[in-house]
Amino acid sequence: MKRLTVLAACFGIGLTIWMLARFGFGSILALITAGGWGILFAVLFHSLQVFLSACSWWIIGGRCGLNGAVLYLWDYVILRCVREGVNNLLPVAQVGGEVVSARLLGHRGLGMRRAAAATICDLTVELLSQVAFTIVGLVLLLCLVRRSATTDDLVESGAGVLMIGIAIFGSQWFGAISLFEKLLVKIAGHLGWTGVDGIRGLHEEIMSLYKKSSRTMVAWVAQFAGWSIGAFEVCIILHFLGHDRSVATGYVIESVGQIAKSAAFAVPGGLGVSEGGYVLVGSLFGLPPTVSIALSLIKRLREIAWGVPSLFMWQWLETRWRRESEAAPVSGVHQQ
Repeated sequence: MKRLTVLAACFGIGLTIWMLARFGFGSILALITAGGWGILFAVLFHSLQVFLSACSWWIIGGRCGLNGAVLYLWDYVILRCVREGVNNLLPVAQVGGEVVSARLLGHRGLGMRRAAAATICDLTVELLSQVAFTIVGLVLLLCLVRRSATTDDLVESGAGVLMIGIAIFGSQWFGAISLFEKLLVKIAGHLGWTGVDGIRGLHEEIMSLYKKSSRTMVAWVAQFAGWSIGAFEVCIILHFLGHDRSVATGYVIESVGQIAKSAAFAVPGGLGVSEGGYVLVGSLFGLPPTVSIALSLIKRLREIAWGVPSLFMWQWLETRWRRESEAAPVSGVHQQ
């Protein structure tokens, strides 16, 4: 697995270097530099997406933990930053952030089973909201540009994302988590791992969260709004790069860029593949490749600006919240 991750990372780095050389590193760097305060604005603007994503997670996970522990929205905001930082900056195939943040959420007082269930549900809701975001983006694409081989390929990719979302949600509903849970407990028993008993009943916990339909729907709306704000971020960056485009165009560019990044889940941060997605869709709206790559790299600078502090925060939380968790009395009853 590590070897595959290294190969995927090398592929992404190589693809990025090739595009920089192909389209002119100097020209792209000049555009990024010309962005000036726009880069800082994009970094600050992302706080809205972080907040909405954290709200979704909080709505699903709740504020009442074990032994009277209370989790505030701020706790979820911090963990959302950690989650994004790990996924964007570390070679973890886009899911390591969920594992890290779920464990920290459990230490914070939610309990490992509820924390894991809430994180899985939130990740699924996030994926389903991305599917809707993608569909809206593709509908706008077909309305704004003429049909071509490129638009057909993008629509097919969108259909693929839709099928994946349905499959993931359906597999959870029909017991895939239960099978995984039993397998993990059995492996842990053979290898002598400890602490795995804390996730027994994970499938039932997930189903109980989904059945709170009003919470799930509100969480979905928050996630969808977060995705949509990304379209405004694209327009802001393009404005500072001197290539203004409409919000509808920004919506299409962001939705396709996110498809490319999600499809390249094995490549750390979707490096190279995401840039290629922006170049592809940007060309449909008259954006030069240099501008599309500059747009993608500015978004990566934003990821670094948020991610690096978050990684340091992760290490601090590992120590502090674990000590608090170990010091708290043990209780098997989860408060509602």
